[in-house]
Amino acid sequence: MQGAHLPFYILHAPRYKRLITKWSTHVPVKITDVALKAGVSMKTVSRVLNNEPNVTAKTRDKVKLAVKELRYRPNLAARGLAGSRSYLIALLYGNPSSDYIAAIQSGATQICRQKGYHLMVEPLDMSDGDLGADLEMLLGRLPVDGVILTPPLTDSEPLMAVLRAANIAFIRLGHVKATGRAPNIIMDDRAACFEITNHLIDMGHEKIGFIKGDPRHSASLLRFLGYCQAMEKAGLEIDMDNVAEGDYSFAAGQKCAKAILGRPAAHRPTAILASNDNMAAAVYSVAGQLDLSVPDDISICGFDDMVMASVLWPPLTTIGQPVREMGARAAMMLINKHLVKSGDEAEAPHMAGEVVTLPYEIISRLSVKKMT
Repeated sequence: MQGAHLPFYILHAPRYKRLITKWSTHVPVKITDVALKAGVSMKTVSRVLNNEPNVTAKTRDKVKLAVKELRYRPNLAARGLAGSRSYLIALLYGNPSSDYIAAIQSGATQICRQKGYHLMVEPLDMSDGDLGADLEMLLGRLPVDGVILTPPLTDSEPLMAVLRAANIAFIRLGHVKATGRAPNIIMDDRAACFEITNHLIDMGHEKIGFIKGDPRHSASLLRFLGYCQAMEKAGLEIDMDNVAEGDYSFAAGQKCAKAILGRPAAHRPTAILASNDNMAAAVYSVAGQLDLSVPDDISICGFDDMVMASVLWPPLTTIGQPVREMGARAAMMLINKHLVKSGDEAEAPHMAGEVVTLPYEIISRLSVKKMT
């Protein structure tokens, strides 16, 4: 009975030890703990965590080992309070093409992780009459170091006005109506459509239809102009009944394809160029419904080279747009701007009005038939 009066921690020593161990594993590890274990200063740990220069490979390895053994997780809020950065970059989109946004996100995320930043992805409704207020509310909840604007948000003056007023750096992807002070990452949409239309012409096609993109995107007009330029240069007539306006969505592509392919056989085109792969996939769908074979009855080309382009059967001929690289380049430019601002690096790209043009390529697959 005397044992019943012994202290709890003696009676239940094994269990008590387990409880202590379990509790101790939940105590947050601090940057000072990492510095102590690695035998370096907190500033050195910070440099390693942020992938900054001026740290030897040996020291970097020691810090990384300490981080791994202690299972240290950086506290973004604390890092933000310690300096002028939040270590957050926002990717804003209003584009119905999920594959396009996913590719940009993939590229931006890779760079953010390498540099110790986080990427937040937020949709904004272009039909909303007060985009600026929506963005102000978003920034009020979660301050960011920089913003990546994707089409068609790239041409939204209310959004850019909010970002400028808040002194937040931003980069626009795709062609824009006016460059202004913000940097812009593009590819030559007009030249790309000129070239892929020429590819169809070289394959013997003379009656070529075209599905336009969302008119709110500056690139949509450029792609159509490239198509027109190639047709006119080859002396081919553009039948406007074989031209339809979509919005880059699959549903819009179906509607356009039905209007074009539903025409009498004598008037419909032998090939259709769609302004993105989503709408090109919709042409496949409508062709199947009308018992038209791809490419025997109708050849199809797209734009972007999203995953679906190689999954469709037959695989889609398309323009390889460097979408993932655009996202990566945008994130790198924004992060470099902040590194320079804080004096951590010697050089970074000039941000004011810079235009970066990335290359494209024609990817020829089996969706185009050579006419005899």
